[in-house]
Amino acid sequence: MDTSSVPGLELIQIADAVAREKSIDRDEVITAMEEAIQKAGRSKYGQEHDIRAMIDRKTGTISLERWTEVVEEVEDDATQMSIDEGKKHQIELGAFLREPLPPIEFGRIAAQTAKQVISQKVRDAERARQYSEYKDRVGEIVVGTIKRAESYSITVDLGRAEGVIRREEMIPRENLRQGDRIRAFILDVREEVRGPQIFLSRAANEFMAKLFTQEVPEIYDGIIEIKAVAREPGSRAKISVLSRDTSIDPVGACVGLRGSRVQAVVGELQGEKIEIIPFSEDPVGFVVNALAPAEVAKVLMDEVANKMEVVVPDDQLSLAIGRRGQNVRLASQLTGWYIDILTEAEESEKRQEEIKTRSDRFIEALNIDDVIAHLLVAEGFVMVEDIVVTDIEELAEIQGFDSDIATEIRNRAVEFVDVENKRIESELARLKVTDDLRQFEYLSLPMMLKLAENEVVSLDDLAELDSEELMGLIGELGLDDEAEAGNIIMAARAHWFDDEPVDEDALESSSETDASEPSGQEA
Repeated sequence: MDTSSVPGLELIQIADAVAREKSIDRDEVITAMEEAIQKAGRSKYGQEHDIRAMIDRKTGTISLERWTEVVEEVEDDATQMSIDEGKKHQIELGAFLREPLPPIEFGRIAAQTAKQVISQKVRDAERARQYSEYKDRVGEIVVGTIKRAESYSITVDLGRAEGVIRREEMIPRENLRQGDRIRAFILDVREEVRGPQIFLSRAANEFMAKLFTQEVPEIYDGIIEIKAVAREPGSRAKISVLSRDTSIDPVGACVGLRGSRVQAVVGELQGEKIEIIPFSEDPVGFVVNALAPAEVAKVLMDEVANKMEVVVPDDQLSLAIGRRGQNVRLASQLTGWYIDILTEAEESEKRQEEIKTRSDRFIEALNIDDVIAHLLVAEGFVMVEDIVVTDIEELAEIQGFDSDIATEIRNRAVEFVDVENKRIESELARLKVTDDLRQFEYLSLPMMLKLAENEVVSLDDLAELDSEELMGLIGELGLDDEAEAGNIIMAARAHWFDDEPVDEDALESSSETDASEPSGQEA
């Protein structure tokens, strides 16, 4: 086949047709054709030459030329010429001599190679177009047709591109087949070697939020805001909403007349049960709302541990927890708080045990009666060390105390702590606790002794524990939670990474040798 055998206008028409079919620029198709002809030309006239092909964008006329550059010092005879040689052709330094070459005839192999070059360039242009079109659409909902459904993924035809829904982003037990039209959330767009990958999701929390945005005009207009979404796809979900207009009920607006709006979303999500929760700036109120339909009797909030202890009537326990813990799990995800559910009977028993344990500790250490011990516990004192660091004036303000009682109790506490510390120091020496652990500022002496009794006698031993193990060993000695335990362990590991500084702020609460009980807020 001769390069001149295809009429110019027909060549342009072919380029136009390919450009329309692939939704890419016509010039990119013509450029691909030029590269294919150029490659064939170099195969015929020599790869060492600078052979260039040009196609006129209007007429489709093909021209094939050999370009030779005029340079001061010739390093490549095939692509360069000297200044003197250039003068013969009236070519200046830095310019090119362009020698027309006769049209080439494509053999079978050359034609196949040209076809491959054009196809590859067109695919590259198509991929670039797809990436450019979708990279800024992450977070949108798209509609497509299922092109291929497999157990591990679904390929969705989006018209001008293809998207992929991986197994973990599918709704469990959803029966989708080839040819079904679906909506999906654009989760991510990545530019990879084999082309842009458009990852879709039907299980993402954001997908539900976007569906409500489409179904509820007040959300689309910004009057109602979706604050949080928690889902177990295909089963149950909770969504919290807040109205910026006090005259509009956010829950009612999302439900719609006779449930029409929420049912539209439920239908898209294969019957997923959706609870719409009113958002509250008050964390306790928000948690109470999120646990609906269960009734809540009392809430104790521990801000340091980001935990709420929720007390419910005995007959509400199963409702609050939900089937297989689903209700409390979704409420925790929605609010961002760890939620522990107790019945009123369990809470009462737990409090009585805590009070007795702390009271007995004070009675034994300070040689006081149970009335004074209960008063100290009621004021939030947990350890004897708490009394040592409290001013006498503050102790004297406790109901039933005066300055003399406060002074005596504090003196006894100081004496007890001094004696106890000496005893512990002696025990630490006997147990051969290393200096690096004894000088570790984030543990109290009682904590060190407890660790040593469990064969944790060096900083490396401590560093090898996990937060759950540490809580199990010294949690009763004033360690608040696993988060604080984790901070202590990371500080113990700091010497393993000399270039990484310790986060002192994160350890501020654990640097005190006396830990106080988390403050409680009731609702």
